[in-house]
Amino acid sequence: MLRRKVQRKVVNQKGKSRGRPLHAKGWSLHNHGLKLLISLFLIAATLFAFEQVRHHAFLNLDDNVYVTENLQVQSGLTFKSVTWAFTTMHASYWIPLTWLSLMLDCQLYGLNPGGYHLTNLVFHLANTLLLFLVLKRMTGALWKSSFVAALFALHPLHVESVAWVTERKDVLSTFFWILTMLMYVRYVERPGLNRYLLVLLSFTLGLLSKPMLVTLPFVLLLLDYWPLGRFQFGQLDKNLKSPNFKPTHPSNQNSTALCLIREKTPFFALTVVSSILAIIVAQTEITVGTLETHWVGMRFANALVSYVSYIGKMIWPSHLAVFYPYPDTFPIWKVAGSGLLLVCLSILIIRAANKRPYLMVSWLWYLGTLVPVIGLVQVGSQAMADRFTYVPLIGLFIMIAWGVPNILAGWRYSRVVLSMSAGLLLSILMIVTRLQVRHWQNDITLFQHSVNVTANNYLSHTNLGVALFHQGKIEEAIAHYAEALRIKSDRVETYNCLGVALAHQGRYQEAITHFKEALRIKPDDAVAHNNLGLALERLGKDEEAIAHYVEAFRIKPDYVEAHNNLGAFLLRRGKYHQAIAHFTEALRLNPHYAEAHINLGLAYLMIGNRSSAMEEYKILKKINPDMADILYSRIPK
Repeated sequence: MLRRKVQRKVVNQKGKSRGRPLHAKGWSLHNHGLKLLISLFLIAATLFAFEQVRHHAFLNLDDNVYVTENLQVQSGLTFKSVTWAFTTMHASYWIPLTWLSLMLDCQLYGLNPGGYHLTNLVFHLANTLLLFLVLKRMTGALWKSSFVAALFALHPLHVESVAWVTERKDVLSTFFWILTMLMYVRYVERPGLNRYLLVLLSFTLGLLSKPMLVTLPFVLLLLDYWPLGRFQFGQLDKNLKSPNFKPTHPSNQNSTALCLIREKTPFFALTVVSSILAIIVAQTEITVGTLETHWVGMRFANALVSYVSYIGKMIWPSHLAVFYPYPDTFPIWKVAGSGLLLVCLSILIIRAANKRPYLMVSWLWYLGTLVPVIGLVQVGSQAMADRFTYVPLIGLFIMIAWGVPNILAGWRYSRVVLSMSAGLLLSILMIVTRLQVRHWQNDITLFQHSVNVTANNYLSHTNLGVALFHQGKIEEAIAHYAEALRIKSDRVETYNCLGVALAHQGRYQEAITHFKEALRIKPDDAVAHNNLGLALERLGKDEEAIAHYVEAFRIKPDYVEAHNNLGAFLLRRGKYHQAIAHFTEALRLNPHYAEAHINLGLAYLMIGNRSSAMEEYKILKKINPDMADILYSRIPK
């Protein structure tokens, strides 16, 4: 007996390799192989679900603001455009890194939308793999971490963030969000100034992509509680920690709650600055809903209902739309029921936190990360949006991945049931997501689907009308504009669109009525003034037309179309030099504006300046060969 103990002791001494047993190296290789296989599966499944985006078009909802009509983005990465990216509040955000990424895409792909969509998909893939790796590193739970990553990659609610070029800010900021988590875990494993600064840098880059990261410092505190185990209080489940991760012991690192909060001070400071800046920018751009539009009680009711609605759409992702209209009112039972459900769930989760800390962490993750976009500070006119769930749902996915196995623990067939259920669920999600991606193919497919699955969707009717108008289906477009105005009769954009469609049919007097109604609602709307000027000109009311053109670029000095339209008006009346001045100004604002180039070339011909007209022809040949041929046919040979 003594001999056996001695032999065992010798084996144990020889078997040590940095504190690991003899089989550790073999297990490590096996573990790395599994991680590689899981990563390959995540990539393959995500590509299967999303690969169609490479054939998708730009949308007429915000993609024009971010790319197709954004001259700074289209100029690529230049000193001027980079300076603009860091100084502009365009699109109601300060998001310099997002602008830089779009500029790089434009430099690489021009205006080919497939390239932009693929970049979004690459970031989504990177986010998925990073999420898997950071969860595995924190918890040591390989299969649970991979399941969370798979849900994140394949859930239909995340299609909007990936398939919409405008949401580059979403996938890019989330990349830095998860990267910050990874850097933070490395810092916790081995604290040091350099590692701390890397965490802070990743967080800062995320804020420069989208202010959504303002809640991340609070999430880091949640991670301190579980799974990192840095709080003094709370009995953590040791089985949930990675075998290679050794949490800092409070007795020698002063890891009290106060110390951990103090550790996050620079992060909280950046959060405050970013939040204040975001609110100021939104108010300046008039995107924050006023109290008269959505009073505080409605916002609070919408927040409660939205919290529960997002959970419902996570469980049963149907009737997903690009825009969910803000309702006129909420039924009392719906608001009360939502509030009661949230309170009851919170109480149950907090009571279970001592034994199952992941429940509280994942629930607070979900509730907290939705705060900036839940509607208490109303930005935009939507009640909710699928893209807002891109980060918050990670919390609920963690709850599912860790909670369901705990419920089934001890059951003989639990592993078989869990494996089969996970495989079936992920297969279903892949198919549903692939079907949802199809709706994002172009304006017609997207907004027609949105109209079909929602009620009173004035924005989708308007944007569908715009898409139909550009296809030459004028009557169908007018019908959708009329329906949009029936739903929401004070929307200036829709009056402008309807007026343009009527003017295109030669119904100028009807068009003027709608443009004037737009100006009654919003007297300083430059687009309505420009459109009204065009319609009045067609009816021979020259003086009134000029007055509205002038008013249009007085309100919006960089309004290219107004300068071009006034120039064309002057050109038709023989005032060539005045016309040239307006065409030149339009081209100063937008050097790629083909219509202004052809008009300027014609104006030069009218004053006998053939050489200048030829210069305009050469420029047009590069940017729009078809219009160049029109000008060339007018130049004397």
